[in-house]
Amino acid sequence: MKKDYGTGFTVPAREGPTRRAVVRRLTGIVCATALTAAVGLFTAPASAEGQLNIYNWGEYINPEVLKKFETETGIKVKLDTYSSNDEMLAKVRTGDTGYDIVFPSVYMQDIMANLDLLEKTDINQYEGFKNIDPQFLRAKTDPKGEYCLPYAWGTVGIGYNRKVLGKDITGWKDLIETVKAKNLKFALLDDMREVLGVGLILNGKSVNSTDPEDLKQAAQTIIDMKPYVAAFTYESRPMVWAGDIAAAHYFVGAMIDVFQDPKTLGYVIPEEGATMYQEDICVLKTAPNKENAKKFLEFYTRPEVAALNIAQQTNGTPNVPARALEPEKIKNSQEINPPQDVMKRLQIFVDLGADIRKYDRMWTTIKTAQ
Repeated sequence: MKKDYGTGFTVPAREGPTRRAVVRRLTGIVCATALTAAVGLFTAPASAEGQLNIYNWGEYINPEVLKKFETETGIKVKLDTYSSNDEMLAKVRTGDTGYDIVFPSVYMQDIMANLDLLEKTDINQYEGFKNIDPQFLRAKTDPKGEYCLPYAWGTVGIGYNRKVLGKDITGWKDLIETVKAKNLKFALLDDMREVLGVGLILNGKSVNSTDPEDLKQAAQTIIDMKPYVAAFTYESRPMVWAGDIAAAHYFVGAMIDVFQDPKTLGYVIPEEGATMYQEDICVLKTAPNKENAKKFLEFYTRPEVAALNIAQQTNGTPNVPARALEPEKIKNSQEINPPQDVMKRLQIFVDLGADIRKYDRMWTTIKTAQ
């Protein structure tokens, strides 16, 4: 299953990353089987009192968070994982899943709200909600946070090898000029909207534009890069580290590598702008354990809980006081916690409906261009 962009249906394979890429974007550390074992989960669905059934992206939650919730509440947690928004939606729409909580991306939250799949939780009335940065109330269907709780977010930028480039770079134009001058190569994600998003940003357009001329111009911008593009891939991190390529279009999860070898590696949010992702915690209308689900949302508003989760990852958190509790290397990283002037340059994908076909046509043009 591949990453989708809000059609409500399974999308062609070329439109998004593999599960492995999504997992690496999120943590790059823990495997799903280890996470499952760590929290002592079960396989049979349950709706009895004292149970909470969570359906989340693979490795997108620290098992210590689930342990802490179980210890404090006595509620037993069962976790299942999915690899894309579309996979999650397809299962949830069957209506008989037994799941209580899901973690959709913002645009998918809007789709699910319009399908009447989400429970109103009034989490914004809970005292801990004051910890949430209002700029992360991004769902058009939930501008006040009456349904879902902002969970985690991150950027999509450029991971690069300082030694190969001979410098730090500031963005796409700097990278392209440098690789041209030194006859080097870089990688782009094998991701339709992320790649076209780069083209749109470089032309000063919205990453959600559906104007055919904007998309044509964006596609040509990427085609002009192709002589210096080694591959469209999600497997670029080891290639950058080894120096086989100079840089790669990648998620902020690349900071895991930077932390391990900062003399060699860097990650930059391009000065021209970049895309971001965000997932929220939502309770399903069909949830058999609604009260336990609401308790989990309340639990996750606590700064120490959000910080515990982020300690295992390299994502940003919408929980403002939690940022002060993060490990120093994460707290002090402007790549993970960018300043407000950088935040203003970030764009997030929205549901394009049938207009996604326009992107698909341009993606084919890019991939087939010689």
